[in-house]
Amino acid sequence: MSVIFHQTNQAENMKNMQTLVASRPQILTLRRALWVMSLAVAFVSSSLPLVSAGEVIELRTGQKLEGDVLKEQDGALYLDIGVDIVKIPLNQIRRREVIKAEGAASVNTPLPGQTKKLYQTAELPRASIKDLSQKYGEGVVLVQTPGGLGSGFIINDRGFCVTNCHVIEKETRIAVTIFHQAAGGEFARRRIDNVRIVALNPFFDLALLEIPKQDDLKFKPVYLTEADDEREGDEVFAIGNPLGLERSVSQGIVSTRNRNVKGLVYIQTTADINPGNSGGPLFNSRGEVVGVTNMKLLFAEGLGFAIPAAYLKLFLDHHEAYAYDANNPNTGYRFLDPPRRRVAGPPPEKAAETP
Repeated sequence: MSVIFHQTNQAENMKNMQTLVASRPQILTLRRALWVMSLAVAFVSSSLPLVSAGEVIELRTGQKLEGDVLKEQDGALYLDIGVDIVKIPLNQIRRREVIKAEGAASVNTPLPGQTKKLYQTAELPRASIKDLSQKYGEGVVLVQTPGGLGSGFIINDRGFCVTNCHVIEKETRIAVTIFHQAAGGEFARRRIDNVRIVALNPFFDLALLEIPKQDDLKFKPVYLTEADDEREGDEVFAIGNPLGLERSVSQGIVSTRNRNVKGLVYIQTTADINPGNSGGPLFNSRGEVVGVTNMKLLFAEGLGFAIPAAYLKLFLDHHEAYAYDANNPNTGYRFLDPPRRRVAGPPPEKAAETP
């Protein structure tokens, strides 16, 4: 029985071998065709330039979409997001970012900015004000002088800080208080004295300070906005120290981005700005600094103003032109006023001396 089974298997194996040999020329022909096709595809792909894999479309409301742009027609852009084709009006698009074929970042990754000599710019992802204030709150400082206090913010890891000129005007003894996160996550206060004045611009109401380096403390800078494209209705928030109330956050919108005040353009906002907020940052909904808060209208609410980031970047790029000179008579050293005369009229005549 076993012999018959073995012979049967041997016969089947011989039949399979004959079938394989008969089909071998076809297999070789198929392999040869595939090899030629792969060479052709490789040649064509090497001769064609790389194209972008898609674009990141940022809307004026802050949302972002990623996909392939199919066409632009009749004032609209048609975007293939994979599961559907979306029609986007061109007037609702704030920014378009091309994604390279080598693999750029996803929508939630911050788009690259620029690193200047003193500051950094970035295009950050949209987030809640709660998360943004927690993340960038360490970059906001309390600026103190013998005559008062204000706010400021750190712009690089070397300790350079921006504030208003009127906060430190006629002062040379300046200190800052930094609120840094301890190991447990809570904020701790650190007062640093002997802050150096680097540059002043009374016309723009801006000042650049340098905080002394701390061996056990790393400065946490904030980012300036890459594109000065805030519009009316955009959400903004301010972090500062109004009336000495440290690390206060106020929320509002951009009322207008081009309010003329004494020949300069300011951002008008509904975010609460009070004495002590001066010199602090005005953030957008992505955590980028779009302005420096500096004034409000007295006896009115919801009428605050901030210096646009365009003026701030101009001041920082040319800060050598506004360098502080300690030997200049217009510096912050205070001199005692001469005593006033108590009696009006001509000064008394000197009595004649008798011989």
